[in-house]
Order: sequence, then C-alpha cells, then structure tokens
Amino acid sequence: MQISILHGKRDMRLEQREMPQPSDGEVLVQFGVGGICGSDLHYYFEAANGAFVVQHPFVIGHEMAGIVAAVGDGIDGVAVGDRVAVNPGIACGQCAACRHGRENLCRDMIFWGSASTMPHTEGAFQEYVVVQARQVHRLPDDFDLALAALAEPLAVSLHALNRAGSLIGKSVLITGAGTIGSLILLAAKTLGAVDVTMTDVLDERLQRARQCGADTVINVASDSPAQWALLNGELQYDVVLEASGDVRALQTALYSVVKGGTMVQVGFSSAGEVPLNINHLLTHEINFLGTYRFAMEFDHAVAYLVHERIDARPLITHTYPFARVDEAFNMAADGAQSMKVQLVFED
Repeated sequence: MQISILHGKRDMRLEQREMPQPSDGEVLVQFGVGGICGSDLHYYFEAANGAFVVQHPFVIGHEMAGIVAAVGDGIDGVAVGDRVAVNPGIACGQCAACRHGRENLCRDMIFWGSASTMPHTEGAFQEYVVVQARQVHRLPDDFDLALAALAEPLAVSLHALNRAGSLIGKSVLITGAGTIGSLILLAAKTLGAVDVTMTDVLDERLQRARQCGADTVINVASDSPAQWALLNGELQYDVVLEASGDVRALQTALYSVVKGGTMVQVGFSSAGEVPLNINHLLTHEINFLGTYRFAMEFDHAVAYLVHERIDARPLITHTYPFARVDEAFNMAADGAQSMKVQLVFED
C-alpha cells in the first residue's frame, strides 16, 4: 500500500508499506478523503508544530473518512464496505479527566499525526489504516466522504461553542475566518446566535464568511470605520471566540466582550506566552476560557453533517492526489485562494 511520509521540511514522499491487518476489536479502513489541517502545515513547512519537533520520518494527518476494508473479531455494528468517519483521538478512558467526561484532556491521549510522542504517533495519510472500533462512525451508504472528513474540525468548533455556553439570542464575534473560524460561524448560526460578526485580514476569506451566513464582516487590516470601532471597544458582543491565534486579535477580542460576557480562546498563539490585561478581565467579570480539541463533540459533528444541520460544502475548495502533495500544501497555506484542501489516493 501507499503511504505519504514526512521526512523533513517540505519533504513528503510517497512510499510503499505492507498492508496491516486488524486484530481483535480493530477495523481496517481504506483512506477515502483527508483534510490538511493547520498542524499539518506546520509539520510540512517547519518540521515542527510548536514545541513538537519532528525527530524521525512519520505519517501526519488526522482528518479522515474512508471505507471499511476488513474487520477483526469481536466487532459489531460495522461491516466491510461501510463508509465511516474516523475519530483521530484515542483516550485512555480511565484517568480522572476521562471519568469526568473530558476525554480531550486525557493524560494518556493518543492523537494521530503528532510528534509529541517518541516514537511519533503516525497519522491518517496512508492508503489503509488500522483503527480501534470505537474510532469509526458509520455513515449513510451514499454519504460524501469529503464532507465526512470535516467531522474532526467541526468537532473542534462545536467544543469551543460548548465551552461558550448557550448562544440563543446572543451576539457573537469570531476573529479569524479560517476553517475553524468558519465552522464556528456555521455552528453558531445553527445554535441560536442572532448576530454574528467575523473578522480577518483577507477579503477573500471574509467573502466566504458572508456566504456562510456572517451578518457582518470586518477586515481588520483596513482603515475603515468598523475597524476603528472594533479597535476602540465601541463594538461589544455577548460571546467572542478568538480563532486566529494572533496576539493583536486576542487583545482586540478581549475589549470587545460585554461586561459579564464570555471569551473563548480557540487559536494557538505562535508567541506562546502573551500579555493580557488581567484588570480588565476582573473589572468586567469576563469569563475567559480555553478550548482544546473535542470530546463527545465528534459524535455530534458527524450527526450535524449527516442530517444536514450544517452545510460545510462551501469550505472545501481544493482536492489533490497525494502525487501532488507539494501543490496541495502550498495551496493550503494560501488563505487568499483556499479554505479546506483535501487529499485522495489515486487508483
């Protein structure tokens, strides 16, 4: 079988590996469609994702949907030929976080395509992948695998919104109109937000945000009245979700929350430690929350996609075969041209 393996900066190679076989309680899934995530971009262009540095060649990728190719013993509810979305996280189920329903904070989490472990945890960009049965979520027979591959980033977005609490009747600001920010927008509209504003530095992304239902869009790189009103704290929102990771966006977002409102930090900052006005948090009683990956929201994301509660099709802009992986990653890094870039193996 083919695998796409990362050897270093901008060095992804198609290689051959013997096809694995599922053991008891496992399922062999043939790769159908997989998305390129922000962490994949960091690994490809920098051979590192924050503090996680690539030490040896490994397979990246964690957004995937495919078709069941073989089933190990002791498996019920899934059969060869089934279309499935695959959850890339495997929690231990035994630690305190897992027992309290916060599997995303599991102390022994195994997450695909990560250099945080040694040896690194291999990911989805291989023609066949063995997974635990609990990782697969069956789909309708004719369901689009490209849509199903969006379940993981949608789960991240739903978890961020769950952290924010009820959105019914509330105004929402989302800073950063990338894939996660755009999925947060789609979900926020579904979950009852009455007014959603989206900010970014690229007009192309803001145009897509309009198409996805944003009530107002603001280019924060422009010299516009709306931009100045946002910077000066004149625009206020019940809930703010910062999805860019930009330090300036974080500061602007903080001053855009109403007194007693909620801010959720979604995007990772390349700066790591950043300054924050604690006195403003205190005197305005702002609920400042972090969010990390997802827990039961993966199930919810699959259901939202299958039952068409959220239409994420406009976010899929490009699809490439793995033979053109360099083009795919370069396109994924170009936010003016692309949103979600996906990969497929050619027959």
